[in-house]
Amino acid sequence: MSADITRMAAVDLAAAMAAGDLTSEQVTAAHLDRIAAVDERVHAFLYVDAEAALATARDIDARRAAGQEMGPLAGVPIAVKDVIATQDVPTTCGSRILEGWRPPYDATIVRKVREAGLVILGKTNMDEFAMGSSTEHSAYGPTRNPWDLDRTPGGSSGGSAAAVAAYEAPLSLGTDTGGSIRQPAALTGTVGVKPTYGGVSRFGLVALASSLDQAGPFARTVLDAAMLHEVIAGHDPLDSTSIDAPVPSLVEAALAGDVAGVRIGLVRQLRGEGFQPGVQARYEEALDLLASRGAIVTEIDLPHAEYALAAYYLILPSECSSNLAKFDGMRFGLRAGDDGARSASEVMALTREQGFGAEVKRRIMLGTYALSKGYYDAYYGQAQKVRTLIARDFAEAFERVDVVVTPTAPTTAFRLGEKLDDPVAMYLNDIATIPANLAGIPGMSVPVGLAAEDGLPVGLQIMAPAMADDRLYQVGAALESALFDHFGHTTIEEAPHL
Repeated sequence: MSADITRMAAVDLAAAMAAGDLTSEQVTAAHLDRIAAVDERVHAFLYVDAEAALATARDIDARRAAGQEMGPLAGVPIAVKDVIATQDVPTTCGSRILEGWRPPYDATIVRKVREAGLVILGKTNMDEFAMGSSTEHSAYGPTRNPWDLDRTPGGSSGGSAAAVAAYEAPLSLGTDTGGSIRQPAALTGTVGVKPTYGGVSRFGLVALASSLDQAGPFARTVLDAAMLHEVIAGHDPLDSTSIDAPVPSLVEAALAGDVAGVRIGLVRQLRGEGFQPGVQARYEEALDLLASRGAIVTEIDLPHAEYALAAYYLILPSECSSNLAKFDGMRFGLRAGDDGARSASEVMALTREQGFGAEVKRRIMLGTYALSKGYYDAYYGQAQKVRTLIARDFAEAFERVDVVVTPTAPTTAFRLGEKLDDPVAMYLNDIATIPANLAGIPGMSVPVGLAAEDGLPVGLQIMAPAMADDRLYQVGAALESALFDHFGHTTIEEAPHL
């Protein structure tokens, strides 16, 4: 029975609970049992709050029994990336410098999840401070891909992706600064969405790069992702970058799933060379399926996309060097060398030396250099100009097409350790996802089958204009339906059982 429960979609779990066929306590216990059975091998979670999760589930059941009106996802379990503040629950950002830190408040999206009646199972593993594409940069050890435990689940939200792929949670929350939701989704055969920048509150997200960070959902179906996205979306006065505008109906778009007449643009610069043959084959196949459903598929150009990676790796480190300055051992978190004989500056230096990992230090140094006197205009200033050009490229493209598509990642899941000592090779994993963050537009990764050469999941990325997130769900649901009709299953149902 527990195995049956953990393989149900979130929408089906919610319906079963609303009908009285299941209780939230049963559903939560089944997922906690699944975590106990497999997470020692997967390491998706850094902290499991079993007692609190079961208490929340019982409260939901009691309120439902008393006739209280419940949200559409009430009682459904969810996992939360460890970069998102959860009141009095450890929030480490995958770093030793925050080991054991318990925030005094909830992030806005956590508050919304609680108010909607979802049950938080725990906090998921991640690359330290969201810096990485493999979850190998976590100070607490790597997460493993449920499809092949010798491979990475992607990053930085690898724990959130792996938890959903391994049936440890039906839903999870991640963050995406340059692809950190979409790339892990592609590598684990799950659905991952980066909303429009400002469409979901960033209040309570521990900042990496404030002009790029965005929280979003992981799920096993497009409809499940739409339901969670609607829970967390909306204006937040606590976030100065939050957009004060109505959220389009994402669930309605997912349920429609019709692409007849929808204009789909293929990015000429982000296909073919540099992409694994199996990835390219599944991508082309998916486009044919969309065309068979009435979509109008045409090639477009994003002429400045080739500069996106270089611009991103100047903008992100610059903002991270500023945002991470607060971690100094003086106010919270780790404090090293505080024996009374050292100065404050010595304690700060020792704390950062012991608390930050190699990748974090690398990016802080890159960013500090790029912002330094005499180099700001040549590096950071130029990168921002490239960012503007990329945003204009997208604006021009969306005058001709409704959505833009690319492969999500250039390869399937790579082996643990394979790219760890080659930062540039690691950075190239995000070549197709970074442009959406620079432009502030929404993006989704949908699983489109398995690569022939290794049998691992492949993702297709859909991008839409800002605040047109509903288009992602419309096209994503249509593609999901077409793939099911063609293959007779979805990718995640074929994942190896742990």
